[in-house]
Amino acid sequence: MTTTLPAIPVAANPTSRSRILSIDLIRGAVMIIMAIDHVRVYSGLPAGGPTPGIFFTRWITHFCAPAFVFLAGTSIFFYNRKHDDVSRFLMIRGTWLVFLELTLLRLAWTFNFDFAHYEMAGILWVIGWCMILMAGLVKLPLPVVGTLGVVIISAHNLMDSHMGQLIEGLDANRLSGLWKILYVGFFAGPVRFGPNGPNLVVLYSIIPWIGVMAAGYAFGKILILSPARRNRLCLGIGLGAVAAFLILRGFNLYGDPRPWHAAAPGRNGLPPMPAFLSFLNTTKYPASLCFLLMTLGPVIALTPLVEGARGAVARWITVFGRVPFFYYVLHIPLIHALALVVSKIRLGFVSPWLFTNHPMGNPEAPEGYVWSLGLLYAVWGITIVILYFACRWFSNLKATRNDWWLKYL
Repeated sequence: MTTTLPAIPVAANPTSRSRILSIDLIRGAVMIIMAIDHVRVYSGLPAGGPTPGIFFTRWITHFCAPAFVFLAGTSIFFYNRKHDDVSRFLMIRGTWLVFLELTLLRLAWTFNFDFAHYEMAGILWVIGWCMILMAGLVKLPLPVVGTLGVVIISAHNLMDSHMGQLIEGLDANRLSGLWKILYVGFFAGPVRFGPNGPNLVVLYSIIPWIGVMAAGYAFGKILILSPARRNRLCLGIGLGAVAAFLILRGFNLYGDPRPWHAAAPGRNGLPPMPAFLSFLNTTKYPASLCFLLMTLGPVIALTPLVEGARGAVARWITVFGRVPFFYYVLHIPLIHALALVVSKIRLGFVSPWLFTNHPMGNPEAPEGYVWSLGLLYAVWGITIVILYFACRWFSNLKATRNDWWLKYL
């Protein structure tokens, strides 16, 4: 999950430079956090429960996809200010990302070649398609693009009351595949291309993510305002989004199909999720309004607050934010390979479970395989250290060379 665009071009004045560093810092931070959940995939621990430790291990990573897609839109805004070929660039870049999702990333997630029966439309897929759509949207006035994005984000949950009926009769609909790709996602089953596959599991539907990217594109306009005005707007928008989340979610008024006070029973007969955890357990697939308010609000509010961040830690985090695409493509196979090593050390053999169709088509982890939270975070730490040196090398390479192909990596 990444912005998959080059770092925002550096402007000439110090204020703009500081602003750019804040975006890279936020982007780098959420990329580091993202790896936690991808290590969890191979740990065998469930997503979101049953203990608070496991819940928050998953919950903290919810900020990643919204931040990536939103800041991808912001990067498009800055790219558009410097280049005349933005639509062509987005078409090529988007197509490239979709291709990589279905080939290289498919192989990295699974370490198997069962392409005929399993494909996954993950974050690169949806960012790619949203970029292709943005290639047309950038030709519209910026206020129109921003308004369209906000409307999609805020209004798509009007479908909640119709979703059950839609899914029930979807397989009989000739446009079922399009519905799944645009909005319904994997809940109605995979998109089937023929009786023998391939089958496409849609993890990230285009709606509402195209709205998030369009809103991020308009957000770029705020970032070029005077510092005082920019900071007021970022804080106002960000904190306003958090307040809207608390009200809408607290009173179950609108914005999520799952009321928090009616928590579903836990796995294997365990009691329902505690009320506080249920309150935070908003719907990610497709991303609900409450989910996006909960995650994007803090990200936007933090933008002016981290502008003055300096020092070794800030520089270290920023390295990841400068080469997001490189990081993403590298971190999945690295985590997967480390999981093989852990299996060999713990079990004495490499578990065949690690070669099943992760992260959406795999069976339950075999008995005796599941990691502890401590081991999960240890492997995550090793992953980040290795990636830091790789990303620093690639960041320096991009800074010293102007090869045309580097802007697509």
